[in-house]
Amino acid sequence: MTIRTNTPTCSTTRHPNETKEYDVRTQKAELTALEDRQVLDRVSTTRIVGGVAVAYAASVIVQNAMFFGGVAQLLGLGDGTAAPTYGDPLGEVLAYHAANRGAVTVAAGLEALNMVLLLAFVTGLQGLVQRRGAAGADWSRLAVAAGATFSAIFALVLATHIAVVLAAEGLVEPNPAFELAWQLHAALFALALPALGATFIGAALATHASGLTRPWQRLLAVAGGSVLILAGTGNLAIADGSPLVFAGVTGLAAWLVWLVITGLRLIRGKG
Repeated sequence: MTIRTNTPTCSTTRHPNETKEYDVRTQKAELTALEDRQVLDRVSTTRIVGGVAVAYAASVIVQNAMFFGGVAQLLGLGDGTAAPTYGDPLGEVLAYHAANRGAVTVAAGLEALNMVLLLAFVTGLQGLVQRRGAAGADWSRLAVAAGATFSAIFALVLATHIAVVLAAEGLVEPNPAFELAWQLHAALFALALPALGATFIGAALATHASGLTRPWQRLLAVAGGSVLILAGTGNLAIADGSPLVFAGVTGLAAWLVWLVITGLRLIRGKG
C-alpha cells in the first residue's frame, strides 16, 4: 500500500498588481539616482567654472603686476622702473624695455595661460546657462564669440610687445622700426578693449538671466563693459599717447572684480 502525501509548493509567480508596483518602485529609484547624479554633476561643473574664473583673474593680476617696477625688481626681473605709458617719450620706452626684459617675458608667457583660461571660462559658462533652461543663451554666445576675439587680439598685443623688447636690444636711441612696433602695440591694445567689453557684458547678462549672479553685478558689467567699448573707439588717440587708455584700465579693473566675485559665488554653489 502506497501512501501519497501532498506537499505544498512555493510559487514565485507575482500577482500582476504586485509586478506593476515593483516596476514602478524600481523606475522611481532609478530616476531618483539619475537625478542625484545630474545634480552632483551640475554642482561639480559650476564649481569648476568658478575656479577657472578666479584662476583667470589671478593670472591677469599677476601679469599686470609685472609692469609695476617694485614688483618686478623684487622678483629680480627689472630695475624698479614702472612701465611707460603710450604718451611717454620714446627714449623712456626704450630704456624701460632694455632694462626690464624679464618682466615682459613673464607677462607674455602668462598670456598663453590667460587665453586658455578665458576660453574655458566662457565656454563653461555657456554650458551652465544651457543647463539652467537656456535663459540668457544669446548673451552667453556673445561672450564666447567676443572672448575668442579678445584672446586673438590680445595675443597680438603681447606679440608686438615682444617685438618691442627684441627691438630695444642693442639700441642706443629709438629708431623708426622701434617706434612703429610701439605704436602698433598701443593700437592693438586699444582695439582689444571693445572685445573685452563685449565679453564682460555678454557673460554678466547671461549669468544674471540664469540666476547665477546678483543684480548689482549686472550693473557693474554694463558700466565697466561700456567704458571699455567707448575707450576702444578712441584707438587712434590711444595709439598716439592719449590718457584715454586709463578709461580702459578702469574697465579692466571692473572685469577682474566681477570675475572674482562671480567665481567665488560659483565655487560656493550659489546662484
